[in-house]
Amino acid sequence: MAKTTALALEKALRETTRDVEQVLEKILPLEDEHEARLFDSMRYATLGGGKRFRPFLVVQSATLFSVSRASSLRVAAAVELVHCYSLVHDDLPAMDDDELRRGQPTVHKQFDEATAILAGDALLTLAFELLADPQTHENGNVRAELVGALAGAAGAHGMVGGQMLDLAAETIELDVGGITRLQRLKTGALIAFSCEAGAILGRASTEPREALRGYAHDLGLSFQIADDLLDVEGTIEETGKAVGKDAAAGKATFVSILGVERAREQANLLAKQSVEHLAIFDGDADLLREAASFVVDRKR
Repeated sequence: MAKTTALALEKALRETTRDVEQVLEKILPLEDEHEARLFDSMRYATLGGGKRFRPFLVVQSATLFSVSRASSLRVAAAVELVHCYSLVHDDLPAMDDDELRRGQPTVHKQFDEATAILAGDALLTLAFELLADPQTHENGNVRAELVGALAGAAGAHGMVGGQMLDLAAETIELDVGGITRLQRLKTGALIAFSCEAGAILGRASTEPREALRGYAHDLGLSFQIADDLLDVEGTIEETGKAVGKDAAAGKATFVSILGVERAREQANLLAKQSVEHLAIFDGDADLLREAASFVVDRKR
């Protein structure tokens, strides 16, 4: 049964990747104008591969509430645009100063720093244009709630705030509580939106929304601990990006504080806890349950 579910997850991830990329292909600009370099960099940043895990969470959460796939895929694409914008900006010399992302040169290396900044800006704003479009949902209140929720997840009290804390972590000493807060903002906020987006689209009641929030909270932390472990144990070939950078920068992480084995135990515990929040959905949430195992076992 477990193997069957794992295979179903692999299939669902592939299908989500294919379908979301079709949406992204349609909405990303491709024009022979003076802005062509900007458009090329946006496509390079977004269509260059990736797990598409956040879009998967959007689509699966929406399935719980019988939301149309076309609608959930547009929201999934918006989330991926925000995620890709964050990677472009995180890789800049002023931030993490990375030269490799998804196995290829980062945007500022392939193009230049100014173009990378503009590409990130354009991807972020395109995400909200997509959510505000009536094609995403016929109900204006739903679209407004999606816009507000994604803005909160991506902004100063979410992902951007987490990045600021991440930069500060190079010069100040953070304990486990500080690292947990950092990662809830930097990584967890967008994962939380991805899980709750389906409930917003489906105009769900409070109970299932709270269940998805609880799932996302534990899943997001498990995801980040797995990332920290990959930075210590992974290779460039596996991850498609530089490894060992946190240790080299003297930055506190879950692994540096807890050690490898305790960090792995914590990741597995959080993954198990995340699944418990999904009890109210019965078998409809089996792929979300399997995703918790995927998060801790992945190699990239």
